[in-house]
Amino acid sequence: MANWGLDGAVALVTGGTRGVGRGIAAVLRESGARVIVCGRTRPDRDVPGEFRACDVRDADQVGELVASLDRLDVVVNNAGGSPSALAADASPRFHAKIVELNLLAPLIVAQAANSVMQSQESGGAIVMVSSVSGHRASPGTAAYGAAKAGLDNLTASLAAEWAPKVRVNSVVAGMVRTEQTALHYGDAAGVAAVEATVPLGRLAEPREIGACVAFLASPHASYVTGATLTVDGGVTA
Repeated sequence: MANWGLDGAVALVTGGTRGVGRGIAAVLRESGARVIVCGRTRPDRDVPGEFRACDVRDADQVGELVASLDRLDVVVNNAGGSPSALAADASPRFHAKIVELNLLAPLIVAQAANSVMQSQESGGAIVMVSSVSGHRASPGTAAYGAAKAGLDNLTASLAAEWAPKVRVNSVVAGMVRTEQTALHYGDAAGVAAVEATVPLGRLAEPREIGACVAFLASPHASYVTGATLTVDGGVTA
């Protein structure tokens, strides 16, 4: 395992109880960080870190969570997602909720984190978990794709506003093998068909996304801010 220089760092991972977020939290913890994982409900299995209940769409809950920590060095805005729904059929409320979770919630969390990081001598690092859906057509998840495109633009804006104390970067994730792979891609044959479209020939593992997040959060990326790192096996190439 790479030495990311995160020993003793305090890291908050939103939506870190399963899937990509769980992989990110595991890598950060193994890298020496104290990891706090938050979600709306307590999971039915152990998580790679300390679990705190928090709805990241609620600014008061986010503020209370951040205030309860003695310091905050790394924030990973991973919570997000969307069920499939055609844009013409979904309600305005549905679209609003998807944008709220995938764009506005990361801004709420980032604001709370920045208020702490700016006062720390060492500053801090914020990593947004974005998606290739924000960089190409996203039929069936139009609001999600639009929100992720907005998240990458938000990354650049916050990086410019909050430098030099706080670095803000984005990981643009491709297709990842998680507990919900079958829901998105079907049976083994369906997964194999999807994998055949990826130049590297397979879906990513959550820990591979985690390693890229750890790099951006670490001192090794000390001169990187406002960047989007695409981790998709070559799909968008």
